[in-house]
Amino acid sequence: MKESRQNGDGWLSDDAFHQTVANTPLVSLDFVVTNTQGEWLLGRRVNRPAQGSWFVPGGRVRKGETLENAAHRLTQEELGHPGDLKDMDFLGVYQHFYADSMLAPDLSTHYVVLAYQFVAELDIETLPRQQHRCYRWWMPQAVACDEAVHVNTRAYLPAVAFQKTE
Repeated sequence: MKESRQNGDGWLSDDAFHQTVANTPLVSLDFVVTNTQGEWLLGRRVNRPAQGSWFVPGGRVRKGETLENAAHRLTQEELGHPGDLKDMDFLGVYQHFYADSMLAPDLSTHYVVLAYQFVAELDIETLPRQQHRCYRWWMPQAVACDEAVHVNTRAYLPAVAFQKTE
């Protein structure tokens, strides 16, 4: 029996999910979480794509799932606390292209990403470890110049800086 992956309307076989990743962009939400000092919360990615890089929390939107419900689910899964889109600043739409995917190192992935920013004081020692093996608070200047921070995470810097000046 083929393994299945849950989506918003039920379950996809591995073959169906493989075909989806191979042939369509995926929609995801990324969250630039900052603390009151302006530092960014980044986690060291466990899984492909971007495995081993420092990256913001986030994840895929499931079919049939509203953006509000996806934000609530993803912040619960990734941060241990549910978050509401109405309490976040929208940073924009981004495109992420990867040579690999969560399914295979030779299967590329294309994400259309809706990025959001919000302020939260979180204890990094208690954060879930399914997607990130460890977490750190980063000053924006360090995010900008450290090559271990994924380029797709660094792409959010201008939008967050703009949000501060509004």
